[in-house]
Amino acid sequence: MNDIVELDLPLLLPDVGDQSDRCLRRLERSLQGMEGLDEVHLITPDDDSPIRLCLHVDRAVTSVGDVRRAARSAGAEITKRFGHVLWDVSGITHSRRARSVAEALRRQPGVVEAEVTLSLVRVEYDRMDIAEGALRNALADLGVRVDAALRSEKGPLDAPVVTQPSTAGQVASGEKDAPHDDEHAHGGPFGERSEIIFAVTSCVLWAAGFAAELGGLLPESALTTVFIASGLFGGFFTVREAIQGVRNGRFEIDFLMLVAAGGAALLARWEEGALLLALFSIGHALEGYAMGRARRAIEALSELAPPTAIVRRGNQESEVPVEELVVGDVVVVKPNERIPSDGFVLAGTSSVDEASLTGESIPVDKQPVDDPADAAERPRDVRKESRLFAGTLNGSGQIDLQVTRLAADTALSQMATMVREAETNASPTQRFTNRFERVFVPSVIVLAVAVLLGGPLLGASWSEAFYRSMSVLVAASPCALAIATPSAVLAAVARAGRLGVLVKGGGPLENLGTLRAVAFDKTGTLTEGRPRLTDVVPAERSSEDELLRTAIAVERRSDHPLAAAVVRDGLERLGTDDVPAATDVRSITGRGVSGAVEGEEVYIGNVALFEERGRLDPAVRAAAEELLQTGRTIMIVGRGSRPLGVLGLMDTAREGAEEMILQLREMGVERAIMISGDHQLVADAIAEEIGLTDAWGNLMPDDKVDAIEKLREAETLVAMVGDGVNDAPAMATATVGIAMGAAGSDVALETADVALMGDKLLTLPVVIGLSRRASRIIKQNLYLSLGIVALLIPATLLGFVGIGPAVVFHEGSTLVVVANALRLLRYEHR
Repeated sequence: MNDIVELDLPLLLPDVGDQSDRCLRRLERSLQGMEGLDEVHLITPDDDSPIRLCLHVDRAVTSVGDVRRAARSAGAEITKRFGHVLWDVSGITHSRRARSVAEALRRQPGVVEAEVTLSLVRVEYDRMDIAEGALRNALADLGVRVDAALRSEKGPLDAPVVTQPSTAGQVASGEKDAPHDDEHAHGGPFGERSEIIFAVTSCVLWAAGFAAELGGLLPESALTTVFIASGLFGGFFTVREAIQGVRNGRFEIDFLMLVAAGGAALLARWEEGALLLALFSIGHALEGYAMGRARRAIEALSELAPPTAIVRRGNQESEVPVEELVVGDVVVVKPNERIPSDGFVLAGTSSVDEASLTGESIPVDKQPVDDPADAAERPRDVRKESRLFAGTLNGSGQIDLQVTRLAADTALSQMATMVREAETNASPTQRFTNRFERVFVPSVIVLAVAVLLGGPLLGASWSEAFYRSMSVLVAASPCALAIATPSAVLAAVARAGRLGVLVKGGGPLENLGTLRAVAFDKTGTLTEGRPRLTDVVPAERSSEDELLRTAIAVERRSDHPLAAAVVRDGLERLGTDDVPAATDVRSITGRGVSGAVEGEEVYIGNVALFEERGRLDPAVRAAAEELLQTGRTIMIVGRGSRPLGVLGLMDTAREGAEEMILQLREMGVERAIMISGDHQLVADAIAEEIGLTDAWGNLMPDDKVDAIEKLREAETLVAMVGDGVNDAPAMATATVGIAMGAAGSDVALETADVALMGDKLLTLPVVIGLSRRASRIIKQNLYLSLGIVALLIPATLLGFVGIGPAVVFHEGSTLVVVANALRLLRYEHR
């Protein structure tokens, strides 16, 4: 006989941040061969508790204790061996630089994976081969400074810790980081502004030399000196990137620019070589500035929460840093101040503007919880009217807040970190362009060599062929192509964050922009999730009083939304709380619930439950079917051998559901499907009211996964919208999993590809519209960048365009691409 053992993953793998981490697979593989262990898999609980590892143990072969010890030992071994870091960094000013740094890290022995963006470095590494200090040293050698640890070895979302990179040669473990030379850390003598200062200096020198040449103000030797100085300033950072690229075994765009500039110098065309490097450097600098705007939009999320809070401890009030708040502290929030931490209203009433987190512009009225002790024990069950989130803005009333989360664990903090981490998740288009560049750049070099060697054979002089070859290098360099996708993805993710939506990278963003089918869970997503008891139909040998008293007794012990409705509305109908106690209450998955009342066995559930038991009374069946025809959810109640009757409940559609479906249809979503465990007639009634194209009812939890798989076969790209908790398997099966009302839900934030922080349905068309706009801009950028290259290559081959005009078009297209992408920061849904 098998026993099932469930172990919380944070206890086994404390360093793992989410379900995509490779260490989860490593843990599963390490246990699968264990004798007496029949099955190993992950499960997502139906609440905000941690993901668990489920072990099916054959106790005839081994003991549960041995399996627990083996799992803990395997987890400890994996945790000991594999490290994970997520660092906030500076010194990376453009996407090509980020890619170069990532390549350099991946070449380090022991690095399993490395992803780098303009401000983040994420690394998974094997501690047997490399230590964290060595990774810091490698970054320092590349001119990248670690500013903060957003994810440390202690957990997925520890508070940021300001650090300095260790010096080369420092022991990786056990030593404090020493201050690092500022020029090395920032990549230049003027710190973070070095590149823009060098670029502007290069351009000024070139312009001065050009003006002096036109006016005949300087001799030839002096002009040459000015242009050489311009080229040195313009090529300073380009040389560094080119060398790093060659070390990584790749010829990057920077390398092509240097070769072309060097070629111009060999031909004594100092002016054109300097122009190339000046414009290339200023293009890099402006690209970094423009991309910085998108980064700052993301970083602004984490700055919404105030740095300090007024804490009342005893009769004393004092101002403390928010990092020092502990769970249970009482914080005084004055009118028109931002709320410093997640918690609930202990005293006072006010309205709170939650737009910064959820994107919902209408302030939410807040009032104190009924039972502070219960709210402190179960904070995720606190109703919306009493929940408070860090970073939101208090209205005109003063309120007392009881803290339920540490500063590093607030919904705002988690969202800000995840939005920034999403930058490291490349989109399909970005991965394609990266692969394309790896082939295209060497091909350009081959083409340039062919032009150089073939020119004299076609009658051109060696100098003409060489100049034309250098012009081809400039014309064919895919700078705009390299930045086309990441700039749009970064801007769109930043804008989504400001709208109260977490998009985890370019993949979900692009998929949202092209999907044609969306599946919705019913309860709590399309409907309020607060059904009402509308019908009480007692059986022939029963009464309404007995039916309600029995149903309430059992359902009081259940946490299902239908049970709460039966208890709430049933007690109101009875007019008394005099209800017997139920014992031995058990859930019957997909069928109902059972228990014992006053010594008699009680079953409450659907038609299938009573058909399986062979106790479905014909009159009760008829009453149930009649209620089903009207779109009610039915609950048949039986006590002992007697049927007591049928209860009819109805869930109401959420506000904005019909308008949301209409907007999706207008945007090109051809199918909107509801998947539900309710009877098909109930699903049909809701679907008709809202305007859905399909409604699939009578689905067990596993059936929902099958339904999504079937839908993917028909439509290829499918989104699944649910609450991110009990819908996690279906969401994981869909192309894009979308969680509604994810604010304050760790599970929803971790499992979904896209998380709508608020529970407003009309946010969904907004984010899909943003994704569609981003997809269009990505395509525009790709067409523009490839089109410029396609035009310039033949123009330079035929001699119509030289190095100067080629670099103007080249850098101009790069800036146009970035500016086009930044339009997403101002996206407004109409």
